[in-house]
Formats: sequence, structure tokens, C-alpha cells
Amino acid sequence: MAEAVAQQEEKSGSGGMWLSLLAILSGTFVAILNNSLINVALPSMVNIFGSTTDTMQWVLTGYMLANAVMIPMSGSLSAKFGSKRIFILSLASFTLSSVLCALAWSDTSLIAFRVIQGVSGGMIMPIGMSMIYMIVPREKIGMALGIFGIASMTAPALGPTLGGYLIEFLSWQFLFLVGVPFGIFAVLMSSILLKETPKKPELSFDYLGAFLAVVGFGSLLLAFSKGQAEGWDSFFIVSLFFVAIMSLALFVWVELGKEQPLLDLRLLKIPVFSLSILTSGFVMMGMMGGIFLMPIFLQNVQGLTAMESGILLMPQSIAMAIMMPISGKLMDKYGIGPIGLVGLVTMSVTTFELHNLAADSMHEWIDMILTIRGIGIGLCMMTLSTVGMNAVPRQNVGDASPLSNVLRQVMSSFAIALLTVCMQTRQTFHMSSIAENLNSDMATQLLTGLGGMYAQAGVDTAYGTAGATSILYGMMAKEALVRGIGDTFLISAIPIVISIPFLYFLHKKPKPPADQASEKQKTAA
Repeated sequence: MAEAVAQQEEKSGSGGMWLSLLAILSGTFVAILNNSLINVALPSMVNIFGSTTDTMQWVLTGYMLANAVMIPMSGSLSAKFGSKRIFILSLASFTLSSVLCALAWSDTSLIAFRVIQGVSGGMIMPIGMSMIYMIVPREKIGMALGIFGIASMTAPALGPTLGGYLIEFLSWQFLFLVGVPFGIFAVLMSSILLKETPKKPELSFDYLGAFLAVVGFGSLLLAFSKGQAEGWDSFFIVSLFFVAIMSLALFVWVELGKEQPLLDLRLLKIPVFSLSILTSGFVMMGMMGGIFLMPIFLQNVQGLTAMESGILLMPQSIAMAIMMPISGKLMDKYGIGPIGLVGLVTMSVTTFELHNLAADSMHEWIDMILTIRGIGIGLCMMTLSTVGMNAVPRQNVGDASPLSNVLRQVMSSFAIALLTVCMQTRQTFHMSSIAENLNSDMATQLLTGLGGMYAQAGVDTAYGTAGATSILYGMMAKEALVRGIGDTFLISAIPIVISIPFLYFLHKKPKPPADQASEKQKTAA
């Protein structure tokens, strides 16, 4: 099926192929931009809706859960009804649910509409990626996926800054409405430019597998996202992990026994594909360190606004977006080995360097380290995914894409949960250490100096002492947080370093042009 589509695209000329890629790119951009806009605005929306942080967090959690449980179904639905139809339907539903989110009248209605949005958004990325493998020849796939990666990097670069601006100068409704024109444009582009893939109407939908996937992956991701707040040893979290493990074990057993499974787990028998998922998952875990920790450092430690921190983080995302098509082109020519090695080493060194963060770290230094880190991520992130997908037969890419996406989503969620625990544990450790090392004479001097400032301002002695104690405690807590973030950056560098030796098993020198030409002739014959 995929081979026929690719040949059809090649006959229609490379112009048609790249226009089709543009349509897919625009659809992916819409989904990622929307989520990156919401992240930065949650604290403000708590006040707008008169809600609580725990309740409003479900605006993200509900979307993430709905998104994750729909990914496994995307391959089966695409095969049965056609990739183009499901892709356009997902885009249209996503755009409509964005309007519904903007019309929300309470925190409950907003969460409900975000779940609907997550259901449609969950299929956009895996279907888009599988369609790229169907329409782009293998020798150009690196460049194509590099361009595709621009959407996943440019949207997070624009999101925090744009979201901060919208929430500060306009209203929260624009966080959702700003993506509607992009969504309409993506639907029109996809309807005109994309060609429908062959359908399998006789394909039976795996209802049991779908149920087990929803329960298993949903419970697992919910446990990861709520573990720190509820307590990892609480009955609620332990129960979720138990349900997740049992459901996923049954899911594996059911899927391996079906001829037409929801997720074709037999593809994991392809060594390069499995190793690619594992390696790119490790890199995602390391990358999450920067995505998760830097906004906390910039806003909670250095006092930047959401918009200011978004502007500071933008060069890193721009560097990633620029490097992705370049890395794809280089991989098509030289293979994953040298490109991946440079990218992973660069990413490891810069992530390790970020453990030297201090409360007064210069923004120029932070920007330089993050931008170099972005270059490293751009070199290795999409290329690691590409080398695995290239090992999958063309007719199976529709099944491989959702499988790789859902496994990476689980690893990303696990990474955020792990890094949160590490940061808070190390912060507590450093708080105790600072308190122990702060001798009584030093503490007395600090409290006396701060108390004197309050006395000069005419504040009562009792209130002055309490205020001085509060300031000293705040200084200690701030320093403990900085050290905890630094330690967590050190920990987040470990999975990146671990992934470097795997390049030896993934590296396969690309075929010379003569071999590619002869292979095309064989295919045509």
C-alpha cells in the first residue's frame, strides 16, 4: 500500500510531494502550538475561573490522557478508513474543540472540552508521520522528517512567548482562538493536496485491544502525572499502577494473538526499530529536563514573567528547528553514526553544564548553553526516529508510527515524574544541609541586620523579627531550589550519555546512489 502511494507521489513530481508534506506540517503545527500556549497560562487561569491549581492541572492532564489513549488506535482507523480521511477529520475536530474551549464557562467545562480536543489531537502526529513515510522515497526521508520536525520545535518556541502575551494583554479565550485560522488552513490544505491511501474496509476493529489500551496507558500516565501530588505510596497511585500493569500485560497477550491487532507489537522484533525507540526515548527523557526545569528556574528563582522566560528560551527552539532539516539531509548522506554522535555528545555536555546554574547566572550564558544544546537536540532527535522507521517495511509504517509514538509518550511522562521527584528530594536535602552549615553566629548576624532594616522602617520589634526570619528562610529555600535544579540537570544528562553506545548498533552507512537507482529499477520492474 505505502509503496504504491510513494510511487504515485514520485510520478506526480517532487513538487507535489513537498506540497503534501507542507499540508501535514501545518496540521502538526496546530496541535503542538495549542498545547504550548496553555502550559504557560495555567496559573492565570486558576484566578480567572476561581479554581484551584489541582483542578486546573486537569486542563493539561485530561488532554494528555485523551491524547495518549488515542495514539494506539490511529493505525487501525487509518488502515480501515484511509489516512487522509482520518487526518482531516482529526484536524477538523481539533479546530472545532478549540472554539468550544474558548466558549467554556467554568473550569469543569474547559476540562471536558480539552479532553475532546485530546481525543482528536492524539491521532494527528502519528498519522502525519506515517503518511510522510508513504509519500516520500526512502532516500529523501531524512530531509522530509527534518522539515516535519520544524513543527514540533517551532511551536514550542512560539508558544510560551505568545501565550504570555495573549494572557497578559488580551484574554484567555485567545489562547484557543489563535489556532483556529491555522486549523482551518490545515484542513483546506490537506483536503486539496493530500492523496487518499488505499483502504481496508474489511479490517475488523480490535475493541478488546482498544479497551485494554485505554485502561492500561491511561492509568499509567495518570499515575505518573499525579504521583508526586498524591504520594507515590498512596492507595490511589498504587492502585493505578496495579491496574496499568495488569491491563498492559493482558493487552500484550491479546495483541500477540490477533492477526489484525490494534498495535502490532511484533514490529518490536525488528532490532533497529526497537533500539531506535529506546534510544530516542532516552533522549526525550534528557530533553524533558530542559523543558521542565528551565521555566521553573527562570520564573521561581530569577523572577522572570512567563513571557520573558519564553523569549529567553526561544533561541534554543529556533536552533532545534533550523538543525532538524539539516540533520535529515546529512543523515541521508552520511548515516546516523556521525550525525547522532555529534548531537548526543553536544546535548550531554550542555545538559551537564546546566548543573552549574546559580541564582545570579547571566542570561547571556544561559542562552548560549541552551542554544548549543538546541543544536545538539536538532541533530539527533528526529534522526534517531528516522533510522528506526527506515528499518520497518513500507507496508507496516502505519502500524509502526503509533507504536513508536505511544512508547515515547510513556517515557516522556515517566521522565517528568522522575525529574519532579529528583528535584524535590534534592531540594529538601540541600535545605537541611544549608540549615546545618549555617552556624548560629552567622544566622544571628543576618537576623540582626534584617531586623535593623525593619526597625529603621518603624516596624514593631516582634513583627521585624518575624519578617527577618521569613526573609532568611526564603533565601535558604531559594538557594536549595537552585541546587536541587542543578542536581536534576545532572541526573537528566545520564540517559543521554547511556544512549551514545547504542549508535554503534543503529549505524548503517547509506547506500550509494548507484545502489539506490538499481533498487528503484527493481521496484519499477
